[in-house]
Amino acid sequence: MYDTECATHAVALFERTCRRAALDPHGLVLHADNGGTIKGSTMVATLERLGVLPSFSRPRLSNDNPFSEALFRTLKYCPAYPSRPFTDLEAANTWVTAFVQWYNHEHQHSAIRFVTPEDRHTGREQAILGARQRVYEAARATHPARWCRAIRNWAPVTTVRLNPTKEDLRTQARIAP
Repeated sequence: MYDTECATHAVALFERTCRRAALDPHGLVLHADNGGTIKGSTMVATLERLGVLPSFSRPRLSNDNPFSEALFRTLKYCPAYPSRPFTDLEAANTWVTAFVQWYNHEHQHSAIRFVTPEDRHTGREQAILGARQRVYEAARATHPARWCRAIRNWAPVTTVRLNPTKEDLRTQARIAP
């Protein structure tokens, strides 16, 4: 976090993130609000140089990015969210660093079948979801009268969409063969 908002910080953050994740940004889509920092020439030139496709929120629509909105809601309603303002920039950075660690390594996300982003990115997702599948199958086999439908779908979510269609949602809910 910085004490000011500027394009130089935004560019440095984006490039640092790509380096740390060993990510080739070419072809990525960066969805952002319509803020001057993101739409300014410094950031636009950087995205163009890196081959990143910019995507902007619709004008005057504050909740156009469900991923960002979900993250913000999780942050705001997290039990650890401070009840008082941060005393300084260092305190804010410390809290946000701890939140990001928790969000990526401990918080289980419903949109990806209750695994953490770290589980998904490191490939542990398959083993975790496979184990859950076996537990549910065993429970249903042991007590079939308790089940009126098929077990929960524990197949990994292959695609997470920004604005899923009703058909996308129906397909995700189905049990994998």
